[in-house]
Amino acid sequence: MKHSSAYWMSVLLVLLGAASYGIMSPIIKLAYAAGFSFEQITVHQVGISVALLWLLVLLRPRLWRNPFQRGKWLPLAVIGIFGLCLTTVFYNLALQRLEASFAIVLLFQFMWITIFLECLWFRRKPGRQQILAIIVVMAGTLLAVGLFEQNSFVKIDMAGVGFGLASAVTYSLFLFLTGRLQTDYDPVIKSAMMMTFGFIVISLLYGSKAWGSNGEWALLGWGTALALLGCVIPAICFNKGIPKIGSGLASLLGAMELPVAAISAWLIIGELLSAGIWLGILLILAGIVIAENEARRMEERTEGLEESR
Repeated sequence: MKHSSAYWMSVLLVLLGAASYGIMSPIIKLAYAAGFSFEQITVHQVGISVALLWLLVLLRPRLWRNPFQRGKWLPLAVIGIFGLCLTTVFYNLALQRLEASFAIVLLFQFMWITIFLECLWFRRKPGRQQILAIIVVMAGTLLAVGLFEQNSFVKIDMAGVGFGLASAVTYSLFLFLTGRLQTDYDPVIKSAMMMTFGFIVISLLYGSKAWGSNGEWALLGWGTALALLGCVIPAICFNKGIPKIGSGLASLLGAMELPVAAISAWLIIGELLSAGIWLGILLILAGIVIAENEARRMEERTEGLEESR
């Protein structure tokens, strides 16, 4: 099947959005190295993201909708707080204690956690392909974190591991709840609403420690870079690209965040990438492909049953 240039441009946009997420991790590490605290980075990152997203909303007046009508804001608030907000908090805490390539591997455990949540929700056992995908991801994770290397346990910060896994759980909640969100809002408005509610909570938790004093201008620069990489650029790229290529392919392309993060950590902050880490990353990507193919097959089977009724 021959695809149009618009299709391939959409593929590139989704890849750009995923790459933007991946580059964000070593940038956060650089901000820590510059002397800024977790609270300062997190509050500025999310706060500037909110401002930029609402600016995008204002620039698209045809899509304006009252975001508080008929209580539709409540699920957006829940997802923003327990999905986006907590994922940002836990992931930034993990990056404070772990290497960027290690933290992103832990975040990518969202794949099997999401499968687990769906099995609980629909009260069904995971299929063979899903079990295979989980096993492959687990094997890849053990390799990627260097568990089989000498003295690996000595080097691992267990609190950082806990924060990384917590970010995977909350990101799974974000994906799971967003997939069941029924609103007719524009995606940018939904993103702005979610981030706003998350920012309120983050401000209450860490706002008193967020001021950068003499380094506030530099902190604003770091916050803007992180907001663009972690929110605005992905939002624009995904909103433009996903409708033209479908969510299935977009999920697979989005997995490129993992190798991009690892390569960026190597190029930008000089983290070492062993052969074991690369093999682990490849296994995790293979597990995601297996899981996505199974999800697509189940979706096609469900659509076929509905059409036959």
